[in-house]
Amino acid sequence: MLIRRPFVAVTVLMAAILPATNTRAQNPDPTDIRACTAIESNAQRLACYDHATGRVNLPAAQKRGDAAGPTPGIFQHQTRDRPTTAANPEVARPLSLLDSRWELSPASKLGTFNVRAYKPVYVMPLFATSDPNTQPHSPNPINTVTTPQSLDNVEAKFQLSLKTKVWQGVFGDAGDLWVGYTQVSHWQVYNAKNSRPFRETDYEPEAILMFDTHYRVLGWNGRLLGIGVNHQSNGRSDPLSRSWNRVIADVGFERDGWTLMLRPWWRIPEARINDNNPDISDYMGRGDMQLIHEWHGQEFGLLLRHSLRGGRRSHGAAQFTWSFPLAGNLRGYAEAFKGYGESLIDYNHNASYLGVGISLLDWY
Repeated sequence: MLIRRPFVAVTVLMAAILPATNTRAQNPDPTDIRACTAIESNAQRLACYDHATGRVNLPAAQKRGDAAGPTPGIFQHQTRDRPTTAANPEVARPLSLLDSRWELSPASKLGTFNVRAYKPVYVMPLFATSDPNTQPHSPNPINTVTTPQSLDNVEAKFQLSLKTKVWQGVFGDAGDLWVGYTQVSHWQVYNAKNSRPFRETDYEPEAILMFDTHYRVLGWNGRLLGIGVNHQSNGRSDPLSRSWNRVIADVGFERDGWTLMLRPWWRIPEARINDNNPDISDYMGRGDMQLIHEWHGQEFGLLLRHSLRGGRRSHGAAQFTWSFPLAGNLRGYAEAFKGYGESLIDYNHNASYLGVGISLLDWY
Protein backbone atom coordinates (compact mmCIF):
# COMPACT_ATOMS: atom_id res chain seq x y z
CA MET A 1 0.00 0.00 0.00
CA LEU A 2 1.63 3.26 -1.13
CA ILE A 3 0.02 5.60 1.39
CA ARG A 4 -1.87 4.23 4.39
CA ARG A 5 -2.96 7.29 6.35
CA PRO A 6 -4.58 10.55 5.18
CA PHE A 7 -2.31 12.79 7.24
CA VAL A 8 0.65 11.57 5.20
CA ALA A 9 -1.21 12.43 1.98
CA VAL A 10 -2.08 15.88 3.31
CA THR A 11 1.53 16.45 4.39
CA VAL A 12 2.79 15.61 0.89
CA LEU A 13 0.36 18.04 -0.71
CA MET A 14 1.04 20.85 1.77
CA ALA A 15 4.79 20.44 1.23
CA ALA A 16 4.16 21.27 -2.42
CA ILE A 17 1.87 24.21 -1.66
CA LEU A 18 3.69 25.89 1.25
CA PRO A 19 6.67 27.13 -0.80
CA ALA A 20 4.22 29.53 -2.40
CA THR A 21 4.44 31.64 0.74
CA ASN A 22 8.08 32.31 0.05
CA THR A 23 8.03 32.30 -3.73
CA ARG A 24 6.34 35.00 -5.72
CA ALA A 25 4.12 33.36 -8.34
CA GLN A 26 4.59 34.36 -11.93
CA ASN A 27 2.33 37.12 -13.10
CA PRO A 28 -0.57 35.88 -15.24
CA ASP A 29 -0.62 36.61 -18.91
CA PRO A 30 -2.76 39.78 -19.24
CA THR A 31 -4.37 38.85 -22.56
CA ASP A 32 -7.25 36.86 -21.12
CA ILE A 33 -9.65 38.26 -18.56
CA ARG A 34 -11.14 34.88 -17.54
CA ALA A 35 -7.72 33.76 -16.35
CA CYS A 36 -7.82 36.48 -13.68
CA THR A 37 -10.64 34.80 -11.74
CA ALA A 38 -8.36 31.95 -10.68
CA ILE A 39 -5.88 34.20 -8.82
CA GLU A 40 -6.28 34.07 -5.02
CA SER A 41 -4.16 37.15 -4.22
CA ASN A 42 -6.29 40.32 -4.30
CA ALA A 43 -3.40 42.47 -5.50
CA GLN A 44 -2.39 40.11 -8.29
CA ARG A 45 -5.99 39.62 -9.36
CA LEU A 46 -6.58 43.39 -9.57
CA ALA A 47 -3.39 43.82 -11.59
CA CYS A 48 -4.55 41.07 -13.94
CA TYR A 49 -7.91 42.80 -14.49
CA ASP A 50 -6.16 46.13 -15.11
CA HIS A 51 -4.06 44.54 -17.82
CA ALA A 52 -6.99 42.70 -19.40
CA THR A 53 -9.24 45.77 -19.53
CA GLY A 54 -6.63 48.05 -21.05
CA ARG A 55 -5.79 50.23 -18.03
CA VAL A 56 -2.13 49.76 -18.87
CA ASN A 57 -0.41 49.34 -22.21
CA LEU A 58 0.54 45.82 -23.15
CA PRO A 59 3.94 44.94 -24.60
CA ALA A 60 3.83 44.60 -28.36
CA ALA A 61 5.21 41.08 -28.11
CA GLN A 62 2.00 39.97 -26.41
CA LYS A 63 -0.32 41.15 -29.14
CA ARG A 64 -2.04 38.52 -31.27
CA GLY A 65 -1.87 38.77 -35.03
CA ASP A 66 -4.57 37.69 -37.40
CA ALA A 67 -2.26 35.99 -39.87
CA ALA A 68 -3.04 32.33 -40.27
CA GLY A 69 -0.13 29.97 -39.79
CA PRO A 70 0.41 26.29 -40.58
CA THR A 71 -1.84 23.75 -38.90
CA PRO A 72 -0.29 22.87 -35.52
CA GLY A 73 0.63 19.34 -34.54
CA ILE A 74 -1.04 17.51 -31.71
CA PHE A 75 1.22 18.97 -29.00
CA GLN A 76 2.02 22.29 -30.69
CA HIS A 77 0.62 25.56 -29.41
CA GLN A 78 -2.21 26.76 -31.58
CA THR A 79 -2.55 30.42 -32.60
CA ARG A 80 -6.15 31.48 -33.01
CA ASP A 81 -7.67 34.60 -34.46
CA ARG A 82 -8.91 36.72 -31.59
CA PRO A 83 -11.77 39.20 -31.96
CA THR A 84 -11.06 42.71 -30.81
CA THR A 85 -13.14 45.62 -29.63
CA ALA A 86 -12.85 49.28 -30.58
CA ALA A 87 -12.35 50.25 -26.93
CA ASN A 88 -9.56 47.79 -26.28
CA PRO A 89 -8.11 45.74 -29.15
CA GLU A 90 -6.12 43.63 -26.66
CA VAL A 91 -9.12 42.02 -24.95
CA ALA A 92 -9.20 38.40 -26.09
CA ARG A 93 -12.21 36.18 -26.38
CA PRO A 94 -12.89 34.04 -23.29
CA LEU A 95 -10.89 30.91 -22.64
CA SER A 96 -12.36 27.56 -23.55
CA LEU A 97 -13.69 25.57 -20.60
CA LEU A 98 -10.79 23.13 -20.36
CA ASP A 99 -8.28 25.92 -20.96
CA SER A 100 -9.70 27.97 -18.09
CA ARG A 101 -9.37 24.98 -15.78
CA TRP A 102 -5.95 23.63 -16.76
CA GLU A 103 -4.13 26.68 -18.25
CA LEU A 104 -3.46 24.86 -21.51
CA SER A 105 -2.70 27.66 -23.98
CA PRO A 106 0.22 30.11 -23.56
CA ALA A 107 -2.23 32.98 -22.97
CA SER A 108 -3.77 31.25 -19.96
CA LYS A 109 -0.58 30.35 -18.07
CA LEU A 110 -0.64 31.72 -14.51
CA GLY A 111 2.64 30.31 -13.23
CA THR A 112 3.16 28.00 -10.27
CA PHE A 113 1.75 27.75 -6.77
CA ASN A 114 -1.54 29.54 -7.42
CA VAL A 115 -4.03 27.53 -5.37
CA ARG A 116 -7.18 26.92 -7.41
CA ALA A 117 -10.37 24.92 -7.24
CA TYR A 118 -10.17 21.41 -8.69
CA LYS A 119 -13.42 19.48 -8.46
CA PRO A 120 -16.64 21.20 -7.32
CA VAL A 121 -16.77 22.56 -3.78
CA TYR A 122 -20.24 22.15 -2.29
CA VAL A 123 -22.26 21.61 0.87
CA MET A 124 -25.42 19.48 0.88
CA PRO A 125 -27.29 19.62 4.22
CA LEU A 126 -29.65 16.95 2.88
CA PHE A 127 -28.20 13.79 1.32
CA ALA A 128 -30.54 10.81 1.44
CA THR A 129 -30.10 7.17 0.46
CA SER A 130 -32.55 4.38 -0.28
CA ASP A 131 -30.43 1.78 1.53
CA PRO A 132 -27.84 2.74 4.21
CA ASN A 133 -24.86 0.40 4.31
CA THR A 134 -25.08 -0.66 7.94
CA GLN A 135 -22.71 -3.64 7.63
CA PRO A 136 -19.82 -2.90 5.23
CA HIS A 137 -17.97 -5.97 4.02
CA SER A 138 -15.03 -7.05 1.87
CA PRO A 139 -13.59 -10.36 0.62
CA ASN A 140 -10.80 -9.75 3.13
CA PRO A 141 -12.22 -11.14 6.42
CA ILE A 142 -10.52 -8.49 8.57
CA ASN A 143 -12.43 -5.82 6.63
CA THR A 144 -15.92 -7.13 7.27
CA VAL A 145 -18.14 -5.52 9.92
CA THR A 146 -19.89 -8.16 12.04
CA THR A 147 -22.21 -5.89 14.05
CA PRO A 148 -24.69 -3.71 12.13
CA GLN A 149 -24.28 0.03 12.61
CA SER A 150 -27.15 2.35 13.48
CA LEU A 151 -27.33 4.80 10.58
CA ASP A 152 -29.86 7.40 9.45
CA ASN A 153 -30.77 7.37 5.78
CA VAL A 154 -30.47 11.20 5.67
CA GLU A 155 -27.16 12.89 6.37
CA ALA A 156 -25.06 15.85 5.22
CA LYS A 157 -22.37 15.66 2.56
CA PHE A 158 -19.69 18.17 1.57
CA GLN A 159 -16.67 18.24 -0.71
CA LEU A 160 -13.47 20.30 -0.63
CA SER A 161 -11.13 20.11 -3.64
CA LEU A 162 -8.05 22.19 -4.51
CA LYS A 163 -5.14 21.98 -6.91
CA THR A 164 -1.98 23.91 -7.73
CA LYS A 165 0.61 23.80 -10.48
CA VAL A 166 4.05 22.96 -9.09
CA TRP A 167 6.04 22.84 -12.35
CA GLN A 168 5.19 24.78 -15.50
CA GLY A 169 6.87 23.58 -18.69
CA VAL A 170 8.22 20.20 -17.62
CA PHE A 171 9.47 19.51 -21.16
CA GLY A 172 10.47 22.96 -22.33
CA ASP A 173 7.19 24.65 -23.20
CA ALA A 174 5.14 21.41 -22.97
CA GLY A 175 3.63 19.71 -19.97
CA ASP A 176 2.59 21.12 -16.59
CA LEU A 177 2.74 19.17 -13.32
CA TRP A 178 -0.22 19.66 -10.99
CA VAL A 179 -0.94 18.31 -7.52
CA GLY A 180 -4.49 18.10 -6.19
CA TYR A 181 -6.35 17.17 -3.04
CA THR A 182 -10.02 16.24 -2.68
CA GLN A 183 -11.88 15.43 0.52
CA VAL A 184 -15.48 14.17 0.65
CA SER A 185 -17.28 13.80 3.99
CA HIS A 186 -20.56 12.12 4.93
CA TRP A 187 -21.82 13.46 8.25
CA GLN A 188 -24.63 11.79 10.21
CA VAL A 189 -25.55 15.20 11.57
CA TYR A 190 -29.17 14.22 12.31
CA ASN A 191 -28.19 11.01 14.14
CA ALA A 192 -28.34 12.46 17.66
CA LYS A 193 -28.57 9.09 19.44
CA ASN A 194 -25.10 8.20 18.11
CA SER A 195 -23.53 11.63 18.81
CA ARG A 196 -23.80 12.77 15.17
CA PRO A 197 -20.67 10.98 13.86
CA PHE A 198 -18.90 11.35 10.54
CA ARG A 199 -19.87 8.13 8.80
CA GLU A 200 -17.19 8.36 6.09
CA THR A 201 -14.50 10.77 4.91
CA ASP A 202 -12.51 9.95 1.79
CA TYR A 203 -9.13 11.58 1.16
CA GLU A 204 -7.73 11.77 -2.38
CA PRO A 205 -4.31 13.33 -3.09
CA GLU A 206 -2.95 13.06 -6.63
CA ALA A 207 -0.33 14.32 -9.05
CA ILE A 208 -1.10 14.89 -12.76
CA LEU A 209 1.17 15.73 -15.69
CA MET A 210 -1.03 17.61 -18.16
CA PHE A 211 -0.36 18.39 -21.83
CA ASP A 212 -2.06 20.78 -24.27
CA THR A 213 -3.24 18.99 -27.44
CA HIS A 214 -4.90 20.02 -30.71
CA TYR A 215 -6.84 17.58 -32.87
CA ARG A 216 -10.44 16.92 -33.85
CA VAL A 217 -12.60 13.80 -33.49
CA LEU A 218 -16.24 13.72 -34.65
CA GLY A 219 -16.64 17.46 -34.18
CA TRP A 220 -14.94 17.54 -30.77
CA ASN A 221 -11.64 19.33 -30.12
CA GLY A 222 -9.06 17.18 -28.36
CA ARG A 223 -7.67 19.70 -25.88
CA LEU A 224 -5.70 17.84 -23.24
CA LEU A 225 -3.87 14.64 -22.43
CA GLY A 226 -2.71 13.78 -18.93
CA ILE A 227 -1.24 11.00 -16.84
CA GLY A 228 -1.33 10.90 -13.05
CA VAL A 229 -0.91 8.92 -9.85
CA ASN A 230 -3.88 8.86 -7.47
CA HIS A 231 -4.31 7.62 -3.89
CA GLN A 232 -7.71 7.35 -2.23
CA SER A 233 -8.40 6.14 1.30
CA ASN A 234 -10.75 6.74 4.20
CA GLY A 235 -8.05 6.77 6.91
CA ARG A 236 -9.88 4.35 9.19
CA SER A 237 -8.73 1.26 11.07
CA ASP A 238 -9.92 -2.27 10.34
CA PRO A 239 -12.55 -3.46 9.69
CA LEU A 240 -13.61 -0.11 8.13
CA SER A 241 -10.34 0.68 6.37
CA ARG A 242 -10.57 1.10 2.59
CA SER A 243 -7.94 2.33 0.11
CA TRP A 244 -6.46 1.92 -3.36
CA ASN A 245 -3.82 3.47 -5.61
CA ARG A 246 -4.19 4.09 -9.34
CA VAL A 247 -2.41 5.36 -12.43
CA ILE A 248 -5.01 7.43 -14.31
CA ALA A 249 -4.97 8.77 -17.86
CA ASP A 250 -6.96 11.91 -18.73
CA VAL A 251 -8.20 12.59 -22.26
CA GLY A 252 -10.22 15.80 -22.65
CA PHE A 253 -12.47 17.01 -25.47
CA GLU A 254 -14.62 20.10 -25.82
CA ARG A 255 -16.97 21.98 -28.08
CA ASP A 256 -19.06 25.11 -27.48
CA GLY A 257 -20.44 24.84 -23.95
CA TRP A 258 -19.52 21.16 -23.59
CA THR A 259 -16.60 19.18 -22.18
CA LEU A 260 -16.00 15.44 -22.29
CA MET A 261 -13.40 13.75 -20.07
CA LEU A 262 -12.37 10.11 -20.50
CA ARG A 263 -10.39 8.55 -17.64
CA PRO A 264 -9.21 4.96 -17.92
CA TRP A 265 -7.11 3.75 -14.98
CA TRP A 266 -5.00 0.86 -13.74
CA ARG A 267 -4.99 -0.13 -10.10
CA ILE A 268 -1.52 -0.53 -8.58
CA PRO A 269 -1.47 -4.07 -7.11
CA GLU A 270 -1.14 -4.66 -3.37
CA ALA A 271 -0.19 -7.68 -1.30
CA ARG A 272 -3.43 -9.59 -0.80
CA ILE A 273 -2.96 -9.86 2.96
CA ASN A 274 -2.88 -6.05 3.21
CA ASP A 275 -5.58 -5.36 0.63
CA ASN A 276 -8.67 -3.91 2.32
CA ASN A 277 -10.76 -4.31 -0.84
CA PRO A 278 -9.27 -6.81 -3.34
CA ASP A 279 -12.29 -6.66 -5.67
CA ILE A 280 -12.64 -2.86 -5.74
CA SER A 281 -11.96 -2.59 -9.49
CA ASP A 282 -14.99 -4.77 -10.21
CA TYR A 283 -17.23 -2.26 -8.40
CA MET A 284 -15.57 1.19 -8.50
CA GLY A 285 -14.60 0.47 -12.08
CA ARG A 286 -11.60 0.67 -14.37
CA GLY A 287 -12.53 3.97 -15.95
CA ASP A 288 -15.13 6.69 -16.13
CA MET A 289 -16.57 9.25 -18.52
CA GLN A 290 -17.72 12.72 -17.52
CA LEU A 291 -19.84 15.07 -19.63
CA ILE A 292 -20.34 18.70 -18.54
CA HIS A 293 -22.66 21.22 -20.23
CA GLU A 294 -22.81 24.96 -19.52
CA TRP A 295 -26.16 26.54 -20.41
CA HIS A 296 -27.52 29.97 -19.45
CA GLY A 297 -25.57 30.12 -16.20
CA GLN A 298 -26.40 26.55 -15.26
CA GLU A 299 -24.02 23.59 -15.19
CA PHE A 300 -25.16 20.03 -15.87
CA GLY A 301 -22.90 17.06 -15.24
CA LEU A 302 -23.14 13.35 -16.05
CA LEU A 303 -20.60 10.81 -14.75
CA LEU A 304 -20.65 7.18 -15.91
CA ARG A 305 -18.35 4.56 -14.39
CA HIS A 306 -17.99 0.83 -15.13
CA SER A 307 -15.87 -2.19 -14.28
CA LEU A 308 -15.34 -2.98 -17.99
CA ARG A 309 -16.03 -6.63 -17.27
CA GLY A 310 -18.98 -8.89 -18.03
CA GLY A 311 -21.10 -11.38 -16.13
CA ARG A 312 -20.91 -11.29 -12.36
CA ARG A 313 -18.07 -8.78 -12.51
CA SER A 314 -20.13 -6.21 -14.40
CA HIS A 315 -20.88 -3.28 -12.08
CA GLY A 316 -21.11 0.44 -12.53
CA ALA A 317 -22.60 3.73 -11.43
CA ALA A 318 -24.13 6.90 -12.81
CA GLN A 319 -24.17 10.36 -11.25
CA PHE A 320 -26.07 13.45 -12.37
CA THR A 321 -25.30 16.91 -10.98
CA TRP A 322 -26.95 20.29 -11.50
CA SER A 323 -25.63 23.68 -10.42
CA PHE A 324 -27.86 26.73 -10.89
CA PRO A 325 -28.06 30.42 -9.86
CA LEU A 326 -30.03 31.32 -6.73
CA ALA A 327 -29.26 34.92 -5.78
CA GLY A 328 -26.18 36.95 -6.61
CA ASN A 329 -23.15 34.66 -6.41
CA LEU A 330 -25.05 32.03 -4.45
CA ARG A 331 -25.70 28.86 -6.46
CA GLY A 332 -27.83 25.83 -5.77
CA TYR A 333 -26.54 22.30 -6.17
CA ALA A 334 -28.34 18.97 -6.65
CA GLU A 335 -26.88 15.49 -7.04
CA ALA A 336 -28.41 12.11 -7.92
CA PHE A 337 -26.40 8.87 -7.80
CA LYS A 338 -27.29 5.27 -8.61
CA GLY A 339 -24.99 2.29 -8.43
CA TYR A 340 -21.88 1.09 -6.61
CA GLY A 341 -19.20 3.10 -4.88
CA GLU A 342 -20.81 6.38 -3.86
CA SER A 343 -18.07 6.40 -1.20
CA LEU A 344 -15.13 4.11 -0.46
CA ILE A 345 -16.81 2.33 2.44
CA ASP A 346 -19.73 1.65 0.07
CA TYR A 347 -17.52 0.53 -2.85
CA ASN A 348 -19.44 -2.77 -3.26
CA HIS A 349 -22.81 -1.47 -2.02
CA ASN A 350 -25.55 -0.72 -4.56
CA ALA A 351 -27.97 2.08 -3.64
CA SER A 352 -29.62 5.29 -4.82
CA TYR A 353 -28.71 8.69 -3.38
CA LEU A 354 -30.23 12.16 -3.73
CA GLY A 355 -28.88 15.40 -2.29
CA VAL A 356 -29.52 19.16 -2.41
CA GLY A 357 -27.47 22.10 -1.16
CA ILE A 358 -25.31 24.97 -2.33
CA SER A 359 -22.32 25.11 -4.67
CA LEU A 360 -19.36 27.28 -3.72
CA LEU A 361 -17.26 26.44 -6.80
CA ASP A 362 -18.32 24.55 -9.94
CA TRP A 363 -16.28 22.63 -12.49
CA TYR A 364 -16.01 25.75 -14.70
